[in-house]
Amino acid sequence: MAPPAKPITGPVSDAWYPTLALLMLSIGLVVTASFFIYEATSSKRNRCLAKELITGGVASVFLGFGSLFLLLSAGVYV
Repeated sequence: MAPPAKPITGPVSDAWYPTLALLMLSIGLVVTASFFIYEATSSKRNRCLAKELITGGVASVFLGFGSLFLLLSAGVYV
């Protein structure tokens, strides 16, 4: 006789969705704010493209995953 099948579960518990959403959106907004401050306070000669791309990429990843967990915590399963 075959063993009973276990249900498929996600790698993150449902109880963690609101916490992860708040944490990741907060980090993403802080990194985005630092990006805008860097752009506003540095002159065109002193800007570094690599720093801009890295900062924008990090902010994008945190805001993207934060939005995903926010949708999941609200019950919109994407």
